[in-house]
Amino acid sequence: METKNLIRMANDIGNFFKSYPDKEQAKKDIVSHIQKFWAPNMRTMIKEYVTQTSEKNSQLDQFVFSAIHKYLKV
Repeated sequence: METKNLIRMANDIGNFFKSYPDKEQAKKDIVSHIQKFWAPNMRTMIKEYVTQTSEKNSQLDQFVFSAIHKYLKV
């Protein structure tokens, strides 16, 4: 799968969860969804993208970027 598709999917997930009132829980829920429903190689690719790209230059929503950076363990 291409990284641009993973970014779009992660942003879609983030758009759902970031309306939650508890922002830290929302970040955890974004990552929980990714861990439950994404294949291991997809999780690795998005984690590598976050690791190798600055938040400023990322195509990920800043909230999603932060969630993945903080909570996703691959």
